[in-house]
Amino acid sequence: MGGVALPSAVAEPSQPADVAVQDHRPDQPLVIGHRGAPGYRPEHTLASYELAARMGADYIEPDLVSTKDGVLVTRHENEIGGTTDVASRPEFADRKTTKTIDGEQLTGWFTEDFTLAELKTLRAKERIPETRPHNTLYDGRYEVPTFQEVVDLTKRLARELHRTIGIYAETKHPTYFKKAGLALEPKLVEALTRNGLNRPNAPVFVQSFEVSNLKELKRQLRVPLVQLVWTEGQPYDFVESGDPRTYADLVTPEGLREIATYAKGVGPEKGMIIPRDEKGFLTEPTTLVSDAHGAGLVVHPYTFRNENTFLPADFRSSDNPAEYGRAFDEYELFFKQGIDGLFSDNTDTAVAARSEVLARR
Repeated sequence: MGGVALPSAVAEPSQPADVAVQDHRPDQPLVIGHRGAPGYRPEHTLASYELAARMGADYIEPDLVSTKDGVLVTRHENEIGGTTDVASRPEFADRKTTKTIDGEQLTGWFTEDFTLAELKTLRAKERIPETRPHNTLYDGRYEVPTFQEVVDLTKRLARELHRTIGIYAETKHPTYFKKAGLALEPKLVEALTRNGLNRPNAPVFVQSFEVSNLKELKRQLRVPLVQLVWTEGQPYDFVESGDPRTYADLVTPEGLREIATYAKGVGPEKGMIIPRDEKGFLTEPTTLVSDAHGAGLVVHPYTFRNENTFLPADFRSSDNPAEYGRAFDEYELFFKQGIDGLFSDNTDTAVAARSEVLARR
């Protein structure tokens, strides 16, 4: 097991969690279940989302891609060779192909080449088995969910747990899907509207690494939008339109003020808040949090994980990349920066860390 200590609170998601979690308080940072709870179950499965909610996540995060017949399903990428058993299915061997996604060539199997009925015959598997070998126990047990199934799950859990379970949806590769005739945004707007979630104060965020689709969604959605940013490069819709601005330009004070004209928040990779040096050790924090707050934006960084391989060198427990490190120290440090929420693969750790920090205030 690579020394990974699994939390005792992890149960089959179909079983009630032995913990009472209150509705989110507006004075505390959000905990967002990044792809569900992929520290303990294969990502973007109903089991992963349910476990995150039972562990106390305020929101769960489904990444949205499209099937061939235009149904929104949840996968981190439209290439599914690494997250499903499609490579072992001889009936789909001829679907393997090479495509250019956001300027990068990828070979594999893609959701837009499968109908929903075909996708539903596949089974999810652990994406990083070398880091999370315990999750391979669940390989083959879960389907690829539709977005509607995720909405239905949050409604059921809200009734059972007597608290709100929010949805923090991301549109993946929106320019690519629009060019393929499978635009994600109309389907998302329709789904949120149909489910009574396209309204002010609905427990929903919508996020994207691109800009033009968020500006378009601002005219159609009444829920908050979040501009995702990365440590390098530029939004792909900028590449397509010839806009020279980069993600670094978007997080300048001027760039953040523009984001505030169409979004309510910014979602930076956590290293944009506290960078690391070439050896992986933390350096001095940037002014991103204060600059974003100055523009009226909330800040929800990603992604917090327990394993050494994902932690700053300051907080690693050993040379074993799959072993848990001092994740609580990292959470405390980032909460002290004044962030308004965060994305975590390990919801229970994030919730416990938040409680400890708040108790000391």
